[in-house]
Amino acid sequence: MPIKYIPYTPNTVEGQAVLDNITRTQRVLRYRENNEVYNRIKRGMPYYEVETIEQVGKASENMVMRGECISACAYLKEQNIKVDLVYIDPPFASGADYAKKVYIRKNPKLAEKIKQAEQEMEMDELKAFEETMYGDIWEKEDYLNWMYENLQAIKSIMSDTASIYVHLDWHIGHYVKILMDEVFGEERFLNEIIWCYTGPTNQKNNFPRKHDNIYIFTNSENFIFNGDDVRVDFKKSTKSGGKTSLAGKGTNEVLEALDKKGKIIEDWWADVADLGKVHNESVGYSTQKPHKLLNRIISASSNKGMFVADFFGGSGVTAKVANDLGRKFIHVDIGVNSIQTVRDRLIAEKADFKILEVKDGVSLFRNPQQTMDKLATLITGLQQKVEGVSKFWFGAINDSKLGTVPVYVPNLIDSKQKVLDIPTINRIINQEIQELNITAKKVIVYYIDIDDEKELKKFIKDNNATTVDIELKDLKNLLHETVVNDEVEFTCKKVKVTNENKNLFDTADAKELYEVSIDRFVSDRLIQKINAFNEKGNSQSLKNGKAFNPIGISEEGLELIELISLDCKNKKGEWLSSTEIKIDKLGYTISNGEKSKSFWNGKITTTEKPLRIKIRNISGDELIAEIK
Repeated sequence: MPIKYIPYTPNTVEGQAVLDNITRTQRVLRYRENNEVYNRIKRGMPYYEVETIEQVGKASENMVMRGECISACAYLKEQNIKVDLVYIDPPFASGADYAKKVYIRKNPKLAEKIKQAEQEMEMDELKAFEETMYGDIWEKEDYLNWMYENLQAIKSIMSDTASIYVHLDWHIGHYVKILMDEVFGEERFLNEIIWCYTGPTNQKNNFPRKHDNIYIFTNSENFIFNGDDVRVDFKKSTKSGGKTSLAGKGTNEVLEALDKKGKIIEDWWADVADLGKVHNESVGYSTQKPHKLLNRIISASSNKGMFVADFFGGSGVTAKVANDLGRKFIHVDIGVNSIQTVRDRLIAEKADFKILEVKDGVSLFRNPQQTMDKLATLITGLQQKVEGVSKFWFGAINDSKLGTVPVYVPNLIDSKQKVLDIPTINRIINQEIQELNITAKKVIVYYIDIDDEKELKKFIKDNNATTVDIELKDLKNLLHETVVNDEVEFTCKKVKVTNENKNLFDTADAKELYEVSIDRFVSDRLIQKINAFNEKGNSQSLKNGKAFNPIGISEEGLELIELISLDCKNKKGEWLSSTEIKIDKLGYTISNGEKSKSFWNGKITTTEKPLRIKIRNISGDELIAEIK
């Protein structure tokens, strides 16, 4: 449960054009009981416990936070932190699923043989399978409700001179623009940036779509804008044209000064190449944006030392560029893969920051979409899209004694459904059960958080006039019972400083090092994914006659490891990485952020006695084990 609710402030600007097909979250929730209408609390931002997971480098105000936008804003408001610039690249309501490729690493036991053969591993030789990062599949009204709530939360933590850039495309941007008029006021609309990019143009029945829309709103009339910091070079034709129009004494000096300063940038950005043209920036994140885009935005609308926030942080470009430009950063995302991606790239940048996690119940799995997909397989006997059961229900179970049992599961992508309360139960009793086109004796209602379980059960007992039994179940219990953690076998021993390892650390005064060898790593979940991938490949091979090369894993299973970290300071609680090794998809090691052309040998070494080891598998699951 939330610790408390923090009110949104200020309220929606009155007198603006509004959308009338969404129910704004701030409206009072009402329900009818004994022919009297009762008002529930006016929902604000839910404030949850926030735990510091890891400290990287020196203590600083920079934050990487796993949680929802609205929960992160509640935390910032409670901490009296004001943000000076917001850039968000939220889901576009495009109807697409976004996946990441999960690459199998090379077996470190064979690393020396590969090195001796001087084999350069090619991308098409790598084995990989895909996992969904998030599903951008929304009903329009649900999406706009969600965006309205997020925009209200973000506005409440913006400083007086702050600006917000909202990056969308043709799918939903025009609706969100009207929401922003309502939240910030039409007079606070500064501009619409058109970002043009290139790519495949194979559309036959339409003009190819090659631009995104970025809406800029300010929080007041006194906003920051550094136009001189984002100029571009003049084209040659412009320079030569200037010579004819600027005649007389001092013309050359004026032109030289003008050329050096550059041209003011308009709101049509065709000079920022998309990521497909900037290969050295890619971190394998499907929604990643180019550094140049964020560099221009952050330079224009913030100053050094100011807070720059991205509440749908994704690959962490905003945080990375903000750090490069001397700004403080706040990176927020609900996906663990996002948090790990930005963590690793910021470590490579030698940035100082802390990693926080909002204990709001949404982080039940790597991301909400994967959790929803997983739940569909975990609820025994569940069938989805059952005839006679509306889409309000997650599905239904066919019970031999009870018949069809509808099942309600809160949508983890929609923050308003996190807390099971009386209005939701009232809707189930007086609307959803009544509208079932089947005869139901029982329904199951899963919840993440519950408002007041005792009060809720009393409400059901007093108000359920139907013959349908309502069973409440904790969703967290279902997931915790079925999650099988990874397992690792390792040995830790002291070793002498040798010519081979003396360059790994500053070993001037050290005669011995601690060496941890990973002997075996087991991930049942990954093995299941790989087996499913191989079965599908074999099946397709039989159909199309094409050869299929299945993914094979060694007995040691070390190919399933992406990162190993040792903590030599803390036995429990906040993680402090004393040394770490990341293995990239080609098998090369990145030691404490430094890239190399060396293969991992299955070991990690440190100058201090390690107390704990953390291992991240190639899909992002992490385990922590004590070193005795």
